[in-house]
Amino acid sequence: MATSNGRTTEQVRRDIETERDRLARAADDLRAEMNVNRQLKGKVLPAAVAALGIGFVAAGGIGATVRLLMQRRQEDETKSRFALFSFVDRD
Repeated sequence: MATSNGRTTEQVRRDIETERDRLARAADDLRAEMNVNRQLKGKVLPAAVAALGIGFVAAGGIGATVRLLMQRRQEDETKSRFALFSFVDRD
């Protein structure tokens, strides 16, 4: 017995079963992805902090910070300053 679109009942049942299998596989894939998200959830913040620290060190942040904190006052009088350069009067 054919339906209005020319397919038999058995063909429709097979199509439904095939679609059911596809949906089951898709649901399993989604569950697997969610499991990975749960595993990574607690590790994202420490990884971000570590990356920030490594970037700070790689950019020379420790040396620049220590130089800034330990900078001695010069006895010479600074006339003008531009970024890292300064013009001093050494009378």
